[in-house]
Amino acid sequence: MSFKDLKLNKPLLRAVAESGYDNPTLVQEKTIPLVLAKKDVITSAQTGTGKTAAFALPILQMLFDYQDAPKKGKKIKALIISPTRELAIQIGANFKTYGKHTSLKSAVVYGGTSIEPQKDILKKGVDILIATPGRLLDLHKQDLVYLDFVDILVLDEADLMLDMGFIDDVKKIERLCPETKQTLLFSATIPYKVEQLAKTILKDPERIEVTPNASTSKNVNQALYYVPKKNKIELCLHLLRNSIKGQIIIFRRTKFGVEKLEKTLMNNGYLVDSIHGDKPQNDRQKALSDFKRKKVHILIATDVAARGIDIDDLDAVINFDVPNVPETYVHRIGRTARAGNKGVAYSFCATDEKTYVKSIQQLINLQLDVIEDHPYPLDLKAKPIVHKSSTPTSKYRKGRKSEASKKKKKRWY
Repeated sequence: MSFKDLKLNKPLLRAVAESGYDNPTLVQEKTIPLVLAKKDVITSAQTGTGKTAAFALPILQMLFDYQDAPKKGKKIKALIISPTRELAIQIGANFKTYGKHTSLKSAVVYGGTSIEPQKDILKKGVDILIATPGRLLDLHKQDLVYLDFVDILVLDEADLMLDMGFIDDVKKIERLCPETKQTLLFSATIPYKVEQLAKTILKDPERIEVTPNASTSKNVNQALYYVPKKNKIELCLHLLRNSIKGQIIIFRRTKFGVEKLEKTLMNNGYLVDSIHGDKPQNDRQKALSDFKRKKVHILIATDVAARGIDIDDLDAVINFDVPNVPETYVHRIGRTARAGNKGVAYSFCATDEKTYVKSIQQLINLQLDVIEDHPYPLDLKAKPIVHKSSTPTSKYRKGRKSEASKKKKKRWY
């Protein structure tokens, strides 16, 4: 199937062709016709499957056919809600890319940065608004955003949205939109809480499920290092000095871990930056821009901050902390070895992460290549150390109490 078979108009087909795409992905092939038929849709698909275009292209097509005349002023007709600022920016870039041969206007609003430039953009009028929940509600309270004319509402990465605690904001935004609207929900997974949300805001939705690709690219060399947790930083420095070269993303589980590793690498002379949820938005965008332009060679990130970010020419991924969700591993290492290139994924596994590795290997149906020749090996045969408490055990305390009780009884009698 080609994009022409999806009955997209010429301006969109031209933009798609200029982007280098000939055929739609599976999620696009299944979703676009249903959206064009004005159905409510629930689509389960992982990031990287082309799901943004699956809703961007049909939205642009429908609004192109029924857009307001310029003299009447533009009103928000399509609203896309995104859980993170980076993902919102990425979605906004897609709308501009695919809509460049139309007169449709799109804008992105998000927190963590000055609200004034966003106010100015909104005052000029936009057809399509991409927003994070908090900033959108702030703008609405200031009477700068009107959702009375929204025809299409999109909730992207719904599972992440709810995990981040946005469920009340999402429900409020949905109620601010007209009751008669088309609603599209996209989520990597459909857990119970997403299912319940869908029941309250979607009407007779069509369901599309694109099975996550549990396999990993043959062009990615996957190396596993068993290492004591206390030696992970030393191992990372050792490999950076001797083995790992080029543009590298290092994943850590926590913001504290990101900052600690960033400081260590900077002190050792590496060009490094980071992204995590507590960093100001301008700093996060600068870090991404510098990394893409190779001003810095190492980017350290948490999974939430990095979700939805598309970076080309990535030479290696380091899983400093093994992810506890196996699909996250697939998503992380899928950022390297794109477009036929080769890449390497390094995973540092401490004792308490062995079960995570086992789950990952079961998912991808592949045994990771264990590298034993390094300075900080973990003794896999050693039994976990059980630290004896200096306080008496409950049994011992009970015994003492019993003896004391006996002596006390003797005194009474």
